[in-house]
Amino acid sequence: MHIPHGSRPRTFLSAAAAAALTAGLLAGAGTATAVSPTSPRVTAGSKVVGYFTEWGTYDRKYFVKNVETSGSAAKLTHINYAFGNVTGGKCAMGDSYAATDRAYTAGESVDGTADTWDQPLRGNFNQLLKLKKKHPNLKILWSFGGWTWSGGFGEAAKNPAAFAQSCYDLVENSKWAGLFDGIDIDWEYPNACGNTCDSSGREAFRDVMAALRAKFGGKLVTAAISADATSGGKIDAADYAGAAQYVDWYNPMTYDYFGAWDAKGPTAPHSPLNSYSGIPKADFDTSATIAKLKGLGVPASKLLLGIGFYGRGWTGVTQAAPGGTATGPAAGTYEQGIEDYKVLKTKCPANGTVGGTAYAKCGSDWWSYDTPATIATKMAYKNQQGLGGTFFWELSGDTANGELIKSIS
Repeated sequence: MHIPHGSRPRTFLSAAAAAALTAGLLAGAGTATAVSPTSPRVTAGSKVVGYFTEWGTYDRKYFVKNVETSGSAAKLTHINYAFGNVTGGKCAMGDSYAATDRAYTAGESVDGTADTWDQPLRGNFNQLLKLKKKHPNLKILWSFGGWTWSGGFGEAAKNPAAFAQSCYDLVENSKWAGLFDGIDIDWEYPNACGNTCDSSGREAFRDVMAALRAKFGGKLVTAAISADATSGGKIDAADYAGAAQYVDWYNPMTYDYFGAWDAKGPTAPHSPLNSYSGIPKADFDTSATIAKLKGLGVPASKLLLGIGFYGRGWTGVTQAAPGGTATGPAAGTYEQGIEDYKVLKTKCPANGTVGGTAYAKCGSDWWSYDTPATIATKMAYKNQQGLGGTFFWELSGDTANGELIKSIS
């Protein structure tokens, strides 16, 4: 489960290499602990946290400016900047060219001003600072790890205090002073297997989060966590309940439950809100995930509902209803088996719903993804459960006018 699209690093990538890295299964966000009297209080249920990918500046041509022009910036309470690396037991830059060096033209820039050769900070970081000027209440967190870079957390967990210090020094670096309001940890997965397998023990995650809270103080500390609610599954592998006291909130990744890594199917929606007759695996749905975490004692107000701004699909499918067989992953723009909502909306429009989400069959392809209508259903569930808000992976999957984020707000 949770075979994410690429949280991979990108530097000066070839088109082929760049295409290989694109979408990324992640989560994250932050809530203001101390709120000044002049800023509106972010109440439980109202957080809207979106992931912004560092590599979006390459093939996707999704810039910080697009967060503004799509209307998304006005709807967001927090942005998770994905991803920083975890290596040598420390937090590290991901792609420093994209983050701090790339020069933006006037047309690409948030404020219409071109970067100059001699300015001390360029790249995504400078653009995000410009976005914060326009939206003073917007908070930004730096997310570390992700599918590709989670292998470094095992080493980090051997000395949590040293790891926390390294993260603090990087996040609070004076070169980008005032940019970040905290840190988000996307460890996939503590004491379990993701892209690599971790054997740091059940307490490791709690110890790392405790060290980060001690170091970051009143700044935001959040984490994207597994949505695997099965007995003895990934949620059970780590002490998420014990670590909850140290986080402002969790982002359970309630997407990628099913996908074309099971090449022959059965076809199933990757982000079901609830179970349905014929679901391929019990407890692989959003409601089961939330119920499991609440049952462990994690407060509802510290849980955000995860939404994917993309679909997952198969090809070689003859049956329109879920549960059909397939021959492999459907073609996607950047990666097989995955496609942005903005593309699927017209390429393969939804024509059915199951488990509180949408699906579509067009030709021999079968896709599942959330639409404004199914997001509305999920928002009703979020409110009924008293959850702290919503987060999504990731901003560039939405339409140019922010159709999905507007359905969240």
